[in-house]
Amino acid sequence: MASTTESTTGPAAEPAPGLRERKKAATRRALHEAALRLTIEHGLDHVTVEAIADAAGVSRRTFSNYFDGKEDALLYGDDERMRQLLAAFTARPAAEPAWAALRGAVHEMFAEHDFDPNRAVRTRLAKRHASLLERQLARFAELERDLAERIARREGRDPDDLRSRVLAASFLLSLRLGSLRWVEEQQARTLAECVDATMDEIARPFD
Repeated sequence: MASTTESTTGPAAEPAPGLRERKKAATRRALHEAALRLTIEHGLDHVTVEAIADAAGVSRRTFSNYFDGKEDALLYGDDERMRQLLAAFTARPAAEPAWAALRGAVHEMFAEHDFDPNRAVRTRLAKRHASLLERQLARFAELERDLAERIARREGRDPDDLRSRVLAASFLLSLRLGSLRWVEEQQARTLAECVDATMDEIARPFD
């Protein structure tokens, strides 16, 4: 018979990464930060992969081992946060409905005390540069499939279930629109509040 903890919480957390994985993560983070810094200083069109690699203290070949291009390096911070968000969703109590669990994960990840100061910068850059926005939307399509599978598992549905796919797409749209609203409002509210408001609107029935 399952324990009380097993019946009310999601799957156990993944084991902590080893030294090699932590070093790889540190390299990705260094390349991301170098790409972001150089883009702010010189503009995306004037930044090269070679310049990013030099600024991070690695070779051009090392850069290619981690990212396909400068757009991927720039958006890594968002990718990292999305992976954390998906993990937070998976760890929510199993009895919690999927939409509520997604909202709870947002509050865990984007609370004021857990603020990513570069998120607004990345959002503004994606608005201005079509290549960044295109890559961001492509990543969202990949995340949508992953999230839909997690929602289906939570609700005991088939992995290709339409409801799970609609919920995943709706949530990621809420996240993107909420982030844009947050930037447009010059961060007058927290990111979690902006995403909350967008989720509320998407959850309303269309007449």
